[in-house]
Amino acid sequence: MNGVTTGVTRITGNFFSYLFHPLFISSYVTAFLLFVHPMAFSEFDHLTRVFRLITIISCNVFFPLFSVFLMWRLKLFVTSMYLRDQKERIVPYIIAMIFYWWTWNLFKNLPDTPELAIRFLAGSFLALVGAFLCNIWFKISIHTVALGNALMFFFLFTFTDDYASGLYLSIAVGVTGIVATSRLLVGNHSTFEVWAGLFVGMLAQLIGWYGPFS
Repeated sequence: MNGVTTGVTRITGNFFSYLFHPLFISSYVTAFLLFVHPMAFSEFDHLTRVFRLITIISCNVFFPLFSVFLMWRLKLFVTSMYLRDQKERIVPYIIAMIFYWWTWNLFKNLPDTPELAIRFLAGSFLALVGAFLCNIWFKISIHTVALGNALMFFFLFTFTDDYASGLYLSIAVGVTGIVATSRLLVGNHSTFEVWAGLFVGMLAQLIGWYGPFS
């Protein structure tokens, strides 16, 4: 019975870990701003919004994943797509930072991009920088870095935006809690690594929100 329970726990933990993979979080939040927020991208037609989301998915999901896949197949720097070792994460972090910086810079210079989106993308890039620096000393949880970043965004959004709702913040808190618990249940990270990820992600978004990035 314990074996079955452990198996179900691992399957559930891995499911939420994949569903809320760190590379997906910026696309989820941007999709919220594009299609749920009533005013953020209100001046854009539907097709333009779709293209903006495709840009985010391409730069923040596809290209980083494809780069890691190529390195894995060519046996360059990484031996597994799971990047379980700190050393294996160094080059993928650098590649992801380049693409995330490019996304922020692109959106910043596109006309009429709302500050909400620019601030969030700046915080996402800074969160990766923070995770990269922490990776020098320990294997920080990049899942909680990404979710801490999104959680702080929704916290700031809730108390500053006229169209905000406590529901969005509640969902962000719930998802963050589920994924953080999942990372502990499947044994990928220690409690310290999970909490450190949350702290780094939240701090990065705070700097992105109030810093000179928009």
